[in-house]
Amino acid sequence: MTFRDLLSDEHLLRAIADQGWTEPTPIQKATYEAVASGRDVVGIAQTGTGKTAAFLLPVLERQMGHDGLRTLVLCPTRELAQQVADDARALLAHADMWAGEVYGGVPIRPQIRDLKAGFEVLVATPGRLIDHLERRSLRLDEIRTLILDEADRMLDMGFRPQIETILRSVPKERQTLLFSATMPNGVHALALRLCRDPEWIRATPDTTAAETVEQIVYSVRPDRKVDLLIELLEDDEMDQVLIFTRTKRGADLLHHRLKAAGIGVTVTHGDRDMKHRTRALEAFADGSSRVLVATDVAQRGLDIEGISHVVNYDIPQDPEDYVHRIGRTGRAGLEGDAITFVTATDLGQLKSIERLLGYPLPMVSLEGFDYAGAPAERAAPARRHRGGSGLGSRSVADLTPEERAELLKLG
Repeated sequence: MTFRDLLSDEHLLRAIADQGWTEPTPIQKATYEAVASGRDVVGIAQTGTGKTAAFLLPVLERQMGHDGLRTLVLCPTRELAQQVADDARALLAHADMWAGEVYGGVPIRPQIRDLKAGFEVLVATPGRLIDHLERRSLRLDEIRTLILDEADRMLDMGFRPQIETILRSVPKERQTLLFSATMPNGVHALALRLCRDPEWIRATPDTTAAETVEQIVYSVRPDRKVDLLIELLEDDEMDQVLIFTRTKRGADLLHHRLKAAGIGVTVTHGDRDMKHRTRALEAFADGSSRVLVATDVAQRGLDIEGISHVVNYDIPQDPEDYVHRIGRTGRAGLEGDAITFVTATDLGQLKSIERLLGYPLPMVSLEGFDYAGAPAERAAPARRHRGGSGLGSRSVADLTPEERAELLKLG
């Protein structure tokens, strides 16, 4: 199936050709007919599967030829709002329609000026959108399609009251699309609250990692994590590396250490102002910086082509966050590598991740770094571990109770 089999609008087909897309992804195929017909849809798909285009393409096609603000997309973070707006503008490159975004962390007056000029599609974070509603700098009474992107993350970030406020400003007669990577009880309840007889579409299981991502675990002592990372970064195959830390302070410290080691690196997290965060993402995307250090603010909404490796410098507390983090690589059918550092005290989180995935992750030890002083395995870069042959890889599931107890003492 090609995009021409789905779409008829030549403006969109030209834009798709500009993007180099050839075939629709499973979520795009599965949702197109329902969204194009005007039905409410609840879409569940893991990150990196093309779900932004899954809702944008049919919605934009329906809106062609209609002036005024008719489509509103709500996103949990500024980065995701920027990315969705950029995608919308790319798809509208050959059409007489405009897409814009509003989000916090930047001056509001330029946004007010842009809103007066007018958009057909608006992407917004909830808090800043409410600011504009209170200032009367925009109206939402002509909205025909309301889209909630990354609904699970919006609920995690406490946006439900803001969502309820926004709902009072949009028409009751509308199409509602809710897209999420996972379906916890809160999202399920929200979907039932917002949507009318929705079509539920699950393109892929929400707790699986993309098959194009090779996953590997390195056992490491806490005091050797930076040294291990620097050694791994000596491999030329690690040419675009996204590193996740647990805290903002940890991100800044790691950024400083890598920079001191002569590695091209930049950093982004919630305490950095929007201008800095934008520059950091641009430098990483254009290759000026080989490495980007980030907190979980970037685990969703960061859509940069060609990320070769994701490194979990700190293992995530939530197993589902592991799936979202590593989904930043191996996108659009490309191969990628996910590396996770595990100390003795991280064994519980690792076990939870393996339970969620349904399979053990290979663990590799390097001499001088391993937290247990295990027999050394001089590991090749992660890409060469495909198939797991001959490297003595082991999972936490393979350890005996006595070994686990000893490892926990070491942590």
